[in-house]
Amino acid sequence: MTYFVYLIGNYKNSRLITYVGYTNNLKKRLGLHNCGKGAKFTRGRTWKLLYSEKCKTKREAILREYYIKKNRKFRDSIKNKFR
Repeated sequence: MTYFVYLIGNYKNSRLITYVGYTNNLKKRLGLHNCGKGAKFTRGRTWKLLYSEKCKTKREAILREYYIKKNRKFRDSIKNKFR
């Protein structure tokens, strides 16, 4: 099964807020975030997909998600493309 690691963003008070997650169905997951049924942090906002990458296994996706969440330089480089 294929998994995806994704970075979504939303502007709040002219500041870009981001969220990182993983899923096996990217389109469905983004829809859940936007209709208020995603992670608690993402509720009440409209999200846009900023970045995604494909992983071969769930373990690989979880490790990559962890890396992206902890690597501020990587997240900032993605955020700067959308300002």
